Amino acid sequence: MAELEDAADDAPGYEQARDELLDVVRRLEAGGTTLEEALALWERGERLAAVCQEWLDGARRRLDAATAERPAQV
Repeated sequence: MAELEDAADDAPGYEQARDELLDVVRRLEAGGTTLEEALALWERGERLAAVCQEWLDGARRRLDAATAERPAQV
């Protein structure tokens, strides 16, 4: 859980990162950028994808921990 809190301090939230990543993809798909701009967009997209994955991994860990604590129901 500390990783999730650290991620919240240093990086955008999941929804913000996802929305920005979608914008990056649209801009790359539209073309019309220089090679340097396209590379910068690609690198930003890679960082945003990593942020999103970290949030999703953290959420999965929290869900797994919550379901492991719950007693089995008959």
